[in-house]
Amino acid sequence: MPSFDIVSRVNFAELDNALNNTQKAVAARFDFRGATAELTLDRKEKKLKVVADDTGKMKGLREMFMTAATKRGIPMNTFDWGEPEDALAGKVKCEVKIRDGIEQDKAKSIVKLIKETGLKVQASIQGEELRVTGKKIDDLQAVMRLLDASNLGLPLQYVNLKS
Repeated sequence: MPSFDIVSRVNFAELDNALNNTQKAVAARFDFRGATAELTLDRKEKKLKVVADDTGKMKGLREMFMTAATKRGIPMNTFDWGEPEDALAGKVKCEVKIRDGIEQDKAKSIVKLIKETGLKVQASIQGEELRVTGKKIDDLQAVMRLLDASNLGLPLQYVNLKS
């Protein structure tokens, strides 16, 4: 039976490249000379920690990072930016959650969306992934188009298409 998996994965090598490109851009900009602009990645917790001198620098840092990430093929909705908070020595910090994997409630809403189409396919949740099976590849491709057209707020990839 034809099937495919729906996943939401982040390429951490490309994320590292985007962080390095952002740090190079910060070093080259005149308005960031002598200013604090830190971007650190915590792979275990899947978070970015951003520290800047003030909210204006934080916005500039965010813009530079998002531009670098987009150039590297990482969708903007991969990142969930928190509110800037005051840190020590008058600085501003912000936590950025990296969406890696499909959360249970989002997975349930995707399954519900697929079932509402009336296509002869079955969707099942397998951890942080979904598997969709059907008798016809055309039905599976229709599901892919449906999910691309619907705005779910997640960067979805379709892998392991088997016929």
